[in-house]
Amino acid sequence: MSPDSLFASREKPVRKIILTFGLISGALASLMMGLTVPFEDKLGHGYVIGYATIVLAMLFTYFGIRSYRDNVGKGQITFAKGFAVGISITIISCICYVVAWEIIYYNFMPDFLDKYNAHIIQKMQDSGATAAAIQTKVEELKKFKELYANPFFNAAMTFIEPFPVGLLITLISAAVLRKKPQSQPAQSAAAA
Repeated sequence: MSPDSLFASREKPVRKIILTFGLISGALASLMMGLTVPFEDKLGHGYVIGYATIVLAMLFTYFGIRSYRDNVGKGQITFAKGFAVGISITIISCICYVVAWEIIYYNFMPDFLDKYNAHIIQKMQDSGATAAAIQTKVEELKKFKELYANPFFNAAMTFIEPFPVGLLITLISAAVLRKKPQSQPAQSAAAA
């Protein structure tokens, strides 16, 4: 078997593992976002639910790396290869998350940022912030809203929401799952 055909035969299962686990993770994060974001003002502490969902979805990174190790790596995987598989799964999941948010935001919740900004200002007023501090925050939120209207900025901000969680889970998973090949014991002189 030539090195090129060996590489090609290992590449297809890797892509399948990355796509499968990345899409499952992205679908779960997107589904949960779609179910919770419309009710965020009623749920209270919606960010806790949101990040718990992201952590749950990103756990598929661990299972993807393990699947690669067990099925493609024949029980062995280096930290670098585990990281490469895991970060690929994370990126696919984050892209799914971004696409879901762009659809939700622009089609169903274009007033999300207005409600969120009003919530921030109300919180400041309830905590007794000064009028100057509130006005400064209003100006800051107004500038952010202008930036957020740009779909590329919106997508970038959405991508960096789940990415650090995925990166951390990738690093931990690659470290925990790494397995080096076991060295063959040297034959003893008596057996020879």
